Amino acid sequence: MTDEPLDTLVIGGGAAGLSGALTLARSRRSVLVLDAGEPRNAPADGVHAFLTRDGLPPAELVRLGRAEVESYGGHIRSGRAVAARRAGDLFAVDTAAGDTLHARRLLVATGLVDELPDLPGVRELWGHDVLHCPYCHGWEVRDRAVAVLGTGPNALHQVKLFSQLTDDLVYLRHQAPPLTAEEAEQLAALDVAVIDEEVTGLEIADGRLVGARLADGRVVARQALVVGPRFVARSAVLEDLGVQVLDHPIGGRYVATVDATGLTEAPGVWVAGNVSNLSAQVVAAAAEGTLAGARINADLVEEDIARAVARHRAGQDEGAA
Repeated sequence: MTDEPLDTLVIGGGAAGLSGALTLARSRRSVLVLDAGEPRNAPADGVHAFLTRDGLPPAELVRLGRAEVESYGGHIRSGRAVAARRAGDLFAVDTAAGDTLHARRLLVATGLVDELPDLPGVRELWGHDVLHCPYCHGWEVRDRAVAVLGTGPNALHQVKLFSQLTDDLVYLRHQAPPLTAEEAEQLAALDVAVIDEEVTGLEIADGRLVGARLADGRVVARQALVVGPRFVARSAVLEDLGVQVLDHPIGGRYVATVDATGLTEAPGVWVAGNVSNLSAQVVAAAAEGTLAGARINADLVEEDIARAVARHRAGQDEGAA
């Protein structure tokens, strides 16, 4: 790389960031991916519902993606962005290592943090026997003894979705509101048992879930537990640039965009993946990165043409003089 400003700095090196970088590199743009190395799906055994990549370990997907970006001249750097600001026509991004990167455009794909229920055992089993998404990991717990923990407004939706995957399903109401008569009828029709007692923790043996421990001391034997994390976008750098971060109706925080390509209200700043779309699976995040990368390139093309026209006119004026 040279000391010249980058065409685009991509902050975040997961599926969204790498896909955006790949699109830009293939358009012969100078692009660098700054990756803090904290993938959200690191605890999972595999990526699922990603056509041709189903079951691939998350770290292997990143390795392959990095290699593809680099094969087209893109660059990857391990590091964390700690602050961002405008510097004339450019963006200046400070890193935890103490240096500053300059770029004409930013693509922020920093993802989100899963804030899990504060119960002993949940964090230890997260991504394996404790899960949240039926499309990401539901197949892996099909036909097992599964419980859904009532921690938020989306809990009953999870019950309905997981009822498609197993006939042995329990709803642990925990701290969720009492069921309405209609909801109770629906769960009865699905043959889903409802337990109103609060859950105090998980029973674990040999690294696997044994059951959910209730406040009265009973243990409900289960092989998998479905929880509802609070999804919180990693948005600090974007907030530095004045990008709006909103509360999500089902809990959590996400970054606002102004169009389908991921453009934010800060000109020149795009986002892709879970930082703005809390429910995006890996394949959807990758698609958003590709779309954002294409739009960033088109935006740069227009700017390059405007500069070329200005130079052309200046040359004509000098010739006339």
